[in-house]
Amino acid sequence: MRFFMLRTPLPTRGTALRSAASGFTLLEIMVVVIIIGTIAGLVGVKVLDRLEQAREESAKAQMASIRSGLDLFKMDNGFYPPTDIGILALVQPKQAGFGGGAGKGSYLNSDQLPVDPWGMPYGYMSDGFSYTVWSNGPDRQPNSPDDVHP
Repeated sequence: MRFFMLRTPLPTRGTALRSAASGFTLLEIMVVVIIIGTIAGLVGVKVLDRLEQAREESAKAQMASIRSGLDLFKMDNGFYPPTDIGILALVQPKQAGFGGGAGKGSYLNSDQLPVDPWGMPYGYMSDGFSYTVWSNGPDRQPNSPDDVHP
């Protein structure tokens, strides 16, 4: 009867050193970190650009709502609210001294003045027959290149 024994090879000097030194070198880790940082930088720029674009689109949508309210105000009163009262006449027409139009409390969906996506009130100017609505944009400064108009 013959016995077979399974032999495991004895570790040689090279394999013992290799298993003790297994892992990543500092250079490999630095390369991976640089690659991840580059990808994050490229993606971050695109995401921030889209965020600003979304804010501009939101401002335009809110200004469209304000313009609809101004048109309803003109239908009820025969003129647009004067500049000094502004869009306050849309959210509180009776307090501003104007009729609310068929018992309507507000010409907008809210009883508060809307603010743009950057936290500033919308600009409004009117001579009674026409009007202009705008947002000062990201820099919050009037008459600057980044102002948002409908």
